Amino acid sequence: MLYTGRTLKRLRLFAGMKQSHVAELLQVTQTTVSRWEAGILTPSESQQRALERLFAKVPSTADAALKRLVETSTARVHLICDHSHRLLAASSARRMEWRRDLLGAPMFRYASEDIRKAEGDLAELGWHEARIASLVVETGPNGRDDVPIVAGRVLWERIPLADGATGRLVTTLM
Repeated sequence: MLYTGRTLKRLRLFAGMKQSHVAELLQVTQTTVSRWEAGILTPSESQQRALERLFAKVPSTADAALKRLVETSTARVHLICDHSHRLLAASSARRMEWRRDLLGAPMFRYASEDIRKAEGDLAELGWHEARIASLVVETGPNGRDDVPIVAGRVLWERIPLADGATGRLVTTLM
């Protein structure tokens, strides 16, 4: 399938991805993705195949509903890709807490030491093999002003996504 600029932009927006995220996944620059969407450049044959693979994973109706539920929640909650830690959705309360748009951004760089330790313990607990579906984690502060995390507790819940990947719903408990 040959993606037109308009189609590419529509698929990217529906997937909730930034141009920079598409660029990173396809190992091109954000400017290249922008030029594809504007119709100035046409992706090569191999890039077209990579785009097809990428957008074959466009969220299903169930994934879109999950994203909408997270975004309209009154709780402090967000959804990340369990593998890449990229932000897939966030409630308005969470976005206000962060004071910036992080959709598509990898979130692990903002993790506190307690969160990093909990992440390191997941394999031993059987998280990735789905032996456990949820876990309460002590967050500890991350000491950052840009995306602050305060000491507290969050609930991590594994959620299967339509493309076979796993999402992690993160809900602040206190």
